[in-house]
Amino acid sequence: MRFGRHSQDDSSPSNDDDTSGLIRFDGVSKTYTTGGISFTALKSADLLVGAGEFVGVVGPSGSGKSTLLNLMAGIDRPTEGRVVVDRVEVSALNENETARWRGQNVGVVFQFFQLLPTLSLVENVMLPMDFCGVHPRRQRPEFARELLDRVGLADQAEKLPSEVSGGQQQRAAIARALSNDPPIILGDEPTGNLDSESASTMMDLFDELVASGRTILMVTHDRELAERTRRIVEVKDGAVSERARVA
Repeated sequence: MRFGRHSQDDSSPSNDDDTSGLIRFDGVSKTYTTGGISFTALKSADLLVGAGEFVGVVGPSGSGKSTLLNLMAGIDRPTEGRVVVDRVEVSALNENETARWRGQNVGVVFQFFQLLPTLSLVENVMLPMDFCGVHPRRQRPEFARELLDRVGLADQAEKLPSEVSGGQQQRAAIARALSNDPPIILGDEPTGNLDSESASTMMDLFDELVASGRTILMVTHDRELAERTRRIVEVKDGAVSERARVA
């Protein structure tokens, strides 16, 4: 199937005047406090990602990689600094504005799937369409099935998540992330539960999406997969830096 962009609502709040880069972090820090103990997951991070980039995000476990993606998606809010995505200061939106903005602009593939257990795979893929009103209602089931077919799950569409393997659930989560045809895709170990052949197939899909104009940031521990991206950003002890490629 071909990936096209649907028309977007231009009435996004909190527009930022600086148009440089699609995603921009300006001095972003994130501190979590639990039981009176504070932990800074991200420290004064500056980052600029252009439209159409395919970025691999690498670093040790607990270094702040997932926090970086969650801030981009508006799932978390920074303690300090600003997160600006396509001229929208995401960190300044309220919860309702953030949910609407994310539904229209960002597809997220979570590390642990987060599929609703009582819905079939095709119904899970349709959920973002229903929430944001994307695609005509009658066309949503067909489009959801096309996405499941694209990730090799056409014959599993009516099954519940508990009736398929972890790798199949991950592929369904990738299909769901694509359901609103978002310009930005964020993957937190999106191939982590796939075998090497399936992971390579998903990377081919990501290459196709980037070629069609998407911007993808992918957290991965797999060095070979990271090297298939166009650029590598390293997060270590909460600090963000560029990582030199090894020939």
